[in-house]
Amino acid sequence: MSEQPAVPVEQIVEKVWLSIAERRLRPGVQLKEEQMATIFGVSRARIRQALAALERDGLVTIIPNRGAFVCKPSVEEARDVFFVRHAVERCTVERLCASVSKADLKRLHDHVARERIANAEDSTKDIIKLSGGFHLLLAELTGSDFLFATMRDLIARSSLITAVYRNTTRFNCGPDEHADIVEAISAKQAAKAAHLMAHHLEHVESELDLSEIRDLSHDLRAALA
Repeated sequence: MSEQPAVPVEQIVEKVWLSIAERRLRPGVQLKEEQMATIFGVSRARIRQALAALERDGLVTIIPNRGAFVCKPSVEEARDVFFVRHAVERCTVERLCASVSKADLKRLHDHVARERIANAEDSTKDIIKLSGGFHLLLAELTGSDFLFATMRDLIARSSLITAVYRNTTRFNCGPDEHADIVEAISAKQAAKAAHLMAHHLEHVESELDLSEIRDLSHDLRAALA
C-alpha cells in the first residue's frame, strides 16, 4: 500500500480558519500541537508552521512556554477592524473604477456567479470562502500588493470577529450587494461604488452583537472534524 501524502500546511490553516468562521472553534481554545498532529496525521513541525501562519493572519496567539490559542477579539478591536475596512475598501473600489479592465470585470462577474451557486446550494463552506474572497479579489485587481496584504489581514480578522459576535447563523455578506458594487465599478461610478461598499459593510456590522463573546466549542477534535 502506498503511503498517503502529508496534509499541506495551507490545508491545515484553511481547516482551522473555516472552523473558526463556522463558529465550531471557540476563541481562547488552545490549539495543542500534539493533538493537532494526530488529527491531521502530520508532524508537530508541520503543525508549528501552520500555527505560525495563523498567527500572522491574526487568528492565533502564540504564548512562549504555554502554546497557541485562538485569539479573543475585543469589542474595541472589532470596531477598529471595521473602521479600517471602510477606509481600505473605499480606496480599493475608487482605484478600480479608474483602472478596471474587461478581464477584471469578467473575473468579478464570475466570482459573483459562484457566490449565487453557493447560496442556492446552501454550502456554508463555499459561502464563507467566496464572501471574503470577493473583497480579496477587489484588492488583487488594483495591482497593489500593499492593498491586497492589508485586505487579507482585515478579512481574516473580520472572520474571527464575525464568528464571535454574529447574531445570525448565516455567513453570507451578500452576492446581491456584491453584484451592485461590480455594476458600479463597471460603469466607473466611483462615488456610487464607494457608497454601495460603505452600505454593504454597515450591513455586515449591523449583524454583529458587540456585547459579549459567545461560548463556542472547546472540543478541538470535533471542531476540526
